[in-house]
Amino acid sequence: MAASTTNILFKPLRLGSLTLQNRIGMSAMTRNRASGTVPNDLMKEYYVQRTAGGTGLIVTEGILVSPQGSQWPTSPGIWNDEQVAAWKTIVDAVHEAGTKIYAQLSHVGRTAHPDAKLQRVWGEPVYGPSAIAARVGGKFRFLPGSPGYVIPTPIPDPRTIIAQFQQAAVTAKRAELHGASGMLIAQFLDSGANQRTDEWGGSAANRARFALETLAALKEVWGPDVAFKISPGNGTNDVGIPVAETIEVYGHLMKEVDKLGLGGGVDGVFFGEAS
Repeated sequence: MAASTTNILFKPLRLGSLTLQNRIGMSAMTRNRASGTVPNDLMKEYYVQRTAGGTGLIVTEGILVSPQGSQWPTSPGIWNDEQVAAWKTIVDAVHEAGTKIYAQLSHVGRTAHPDAKLQRVWGEPVYGPSAIAARVGGKFRFLPGSPGYVIPTPIPDPRTIIAQFQQAAVTAKRAELHGASGMLIAQFLDSGANQRTDEWGGSAANRARFALETLAALKEVWGPDVAFKISPGNGTNDVGIPVAETIEVYGHLMKEVDKLGLGGGVDGVFFGEAS
């Protein structure tokens, strides 16, 4: 790396209302280390370790906005007071090191399983944009027989899920919306998962509606301090559309996202790496 680039790494960076102490960050990485769905001391140790050397920004693992959106048995959530209190201890410790931290809010949609403990307790079916099961992966090894994906129930009113994201944003200091890796946002964008004929499916504008309305709901809570994670070329969890369609759908999406003014504008280059 050239010396001039190295020098840039250690300069402060404005990100929305925040000023990061440098341009070094840790990208999100799923860990599955919660105590049920509650963050614990092991998770706190993990995040504090990542502040070593003065990291500017940390993006958390996917944080579930409801039990219904769960895929794994040890993923943390943020829908009850116990979870929020546990996250606060982590956030406070990260802030003590001078590092900023964004919560990555997530809902797995059709990649959940109805026999998972949280799904049964919640009493809601596995939801997706349409009644189309993901075809690959999905071996739920914590369930007898390691079953695969099931045909989901179409979400009756997607705005009920948007409300869950918004409530999660209320309980999180700042938020990043997880729209990548075949999660629910990506499922709505994907014609292989979303074949709705209402205002949430069909055209590029309709398929992008769920992502855009969710981002708008988060912005109502935290103004510009909201980020958006996407992966148009990522086929994880059986999403992926032809190149021309990808350009059309994601092109429309990002034009509309740009109008929201998320992040409040970034005044430079940011370097991030998964850990």
